[in-house]
Amino acid sequence: MNQERKAEIILTSRAVFTGLDEEPIPRAIAIVGQKIAAVGTEQEIESWVGPDTKWYRFEDQLIVPGFHDFHMHLMLGRFIESSLNLSKARSEEEAVEMVRAYAESRPDVSWIIGIGWDSGYWPDQQLPHRKSLDQVLPDRPVLLLHAETHYAWANSKALALGGINRETEEPAYGGIGKDEDGEPNGILYEWAISMLTEQAWDLPRVERIRLLRGFLQQAVRYGVTSVNDLHSNGSRTLNGHQNLALFKEFEVAGELNVRIHFATALQEDLGEALALRETYSTGKVSFSGLKQFLDGAITSMTAYMVEPYCEKGKDRGSTPFPPDTIKKWVAAADREGFQVRFHAIGDAAVRLALDAFEHAANENGPRDSRHCVEHVEVVHPDDIHRFQQLGVIASIQPEHIVTNERSIFSALLGEERLALYSPIGTLRKSGGVVAFGTDYPVVSLNPLLGIYTAMTRVGSDGLPWNEQECLSLAEALRAYTSAPAYGSFRERELGTIEQGKLADLVVLDRNLFDIPVAEIPRANVLLTMLDGQVVFEGSQEEEEVR
Repeated sequence: MNQERKAEIILTSRAVFTGLDEEPIPRAIAIVGQKIAAVGTEQEIESWVGPDTKWYRFEDQLIVPGFHDFHMHLMLGRFIESSLNLSKARSEEEAVEMVRAYAESRPDVSWIIGIGWDSGYWPDQQLPHRKSLDQVLPDRPVLLLHAETHYAWANSKALALGGINRETEEPAYGGIGKDEDGEPNGILYEWAISMLTEQAWDLPRVERIRLLRGFLQQAVRYGVTSVNDLHSNGSRTLNGHQNLALFKEFEVAGELNVRIHFATALQEDLGEALALRETYSTGKVSFSGLKQFLDGAITSMTAYMVEPYCEKGKDRGSTPFPPDTIKKWVAAADREGFQVRFHAIGDAAVRLALDAFEHAANENGPRDSRHCVEHVEVVHPDDIHRFQQLGVIASIQPEHIVTNERSIFSALLGEERLALYSPIGTLRKSGGVVAFGTDYPVVSLNPLLGIYTAMTRVGSDGLPWNEQECLSLAEALRAYTSAPAYGSFRERELGTIEQGKLADLVVLDRNLFDIPVAEIPRANVLLTMLDGQVVFEGSQEEEEVR
């Protein structure tokens, strides 16, 4: 056989995980233009070799489809990640000292931004107060997101800039923490955070360009070739539409080396969404659907639960919108052919999402909607089968297990509900589609950390959490490759290594199937390809990632 056009690149390895088999196999991959032209043995690929073919010969290094982060926040994530990380603070005093040192080293930064503190790891487990921050930074605003990002800790200067005082009206969802004197204590819940972020995250264009370039460099270093960027319905300064034009500029200039699928807010008026779908529909920047919040987080007790929290009387959290409103919005969006994605952490929120999707199917008739429930941290046993039944995707971030202090969850949920915390394996066994992401910047963008956690369920205390929910390596890899491609309606182009698909490929410095599971987080990316172009080449030096 003599093809008219020869391969520009050929990759070979004894370990190629195509996504079609349970184990890697020896294969050669011929790439012509943007696509995989052929996959076979070296002998079968020889006819694709031409005088200008570049041949990458790997031995036992693992070749996999490009990783696809199905739930993350691109610009906001890069901004927060490049700010102060408080995840190692083990007391309020230690966190304050980290803030002081960070601010001192950056005298020209107007807002001190941080993320990652969790009082669940502190000796008294009490929430911090604005006054402790005031002692070290009385004149510069400080805003520190909790590890789950659904509440934040601010100093008095930041509260003043946001117009928050004892008379300030509470937001429609969330709240402003108060001390015993009725004054704001510095803790802001849910929508109250946006009263500060409109200022804190208002960055000039030159800074947003820097953030985007930094993100793209980091993504390909981790082998991430596609993302689903879920926009917030809060601040539009870092998590909103003005970034879309910037993404497009990078695409036109040939600088966009990651595929960006974005979702915007679900609301009653669908005009904006219809316009965005029409405007952004290329292979690199594409509108992918609508997203909305149905609840908050467990540690702030804003997650919406079927039964009350164990330590909060009759309180079981709440949803920001009436259920009838949610069902009405979903039915209208579904009628227009939109995919809908709901943040739902508590079992009542998950149930409401499923109810809304079922209602839409009854109203509009069945279709291949691929609606999604995001996070799915707690599910009522009666609702497990409904994911498969309704064709709903469970969009889960396995690394969240590592960020949580188990004793806090146990105290709030009780052992019975805790047994179905992050039920990845149960959902898979029931026939549901599970797609992985990070919720970046809540956890690192590195997919290998999520794959390791999905396989081991090892929590922050070093012990496995609900081991029955573990996945195999092949299942975890598919949840980071083919499942997100399916969730983005791009399974014909992406997600597996097959003839005719786009050449988005990653080469790791070791075969994950042949090493101890504990080594998986230490694997490095040797090469990342997008559209048949090499966008990253690394080394085989081991890197400490935790």
